[in-house]
Amino acid sequence: MMSASRSVVAAVLALVALCLSARADEAEKTSAGEKYTLRYKFSPAETIRWEVVHRAKIRTTVSGTTQTAETVSSSVKVWRVTGVDDAGAATFENMVDSVDMSQKLTGRAEVRYNSQSDKEPPPGFENVAASLGVALSVITMDDRGKIVQRQQKQNKAATSENEGQITIPLPEQPIAAGETWSFPYDVDVPLPNGTIKKVKAQQKYTLTEVKEGIAFIEVTTQILTPIHDPAVEAQLIQRESHGTVKFDVEAGRVVGQQMDLDRRVVGFRGEASSLHYVMRFTEDLITGQEAKTASRPETGTDTEKK
Repeated sequence: MMSASRSVVAAVLALVALCLSARADEAEKTSAGEKYTLRYKFSPAETIRWEVVHRAKIRTTVSGTTQTAETVSSSVKVWRVTGVDDAGAATFENMVDSVDMSQKLTGRAEVRYNSQSDKEPPPGFENVAASLGVALSVITMDDRGKIVQRQQKQNKAATSENEGQITIPLPEQPIAAGETWSFPYDVDVPLPNGTIKKVKAQQKYTLTEVKEGIAFIEVTTQILTPIHDPAVEAQLIQRESHGTVKFDVEAGRVVGQQMDLDRRVVGFRGEASSLHYVMRFTEDLITGQEAKTASRPETGTDTEKK
């Protein structure tokens, strides 16, 4: 009888061990995860639009005096594709269709400019108005987001276009959730003595998950050069990015992103000085009827793909 009981117990233990082994194998497969090939995809003559909203608030205190500057801008960014080669590299015109922006400084009246309702821009916004509805640059970008060629079309003083990456670079190899890649670059920081300090940095990207065809990519700026000067640090924080990008794997484009930053620097202009920088940047793909509504037909240059 005892022998039979032991046999039953042994059988149960063997079954449990088998189940645990199967679960371990399944967990190992799950942890390995499915790999995704992330690539930008464009079609000749298509026009892509995003609504871009940027909010920033900078509060500075120097020698006991505090000032606050707040800016809010909502614009429609446009990529008008003019060609795509056999390797998937796309050439497109980079434009801004419209803008609605405001600036508010301590002790001054708020200034607003809406390009779709204001006939004339207020003083200080003339360059912004002149850059709307025209090609700021012509860019050739490969399917991983690398800039192959860039031709500046407008005066750099009239645009706020970043001369670096205009979108996130994608990994060369297929990637699974939890894996990372990075993009190293240099930041030029002007110093009070007229020289330039080169700071090494990198953008770190992590694929956190893929849900319903959308890849969620975490973005973090990492400053690699040790910084001991608060004045340099104050300039660097306004160039950092921390947030999440949503990338449509099948369509091959960014469909949304949100970057947030809340940083303080003490002593950037004397021991009693401080700077508090709060920023939110969002970008959302405009599709269908929304894209047509966002267009500016009065320019005579904007045609939708039929």
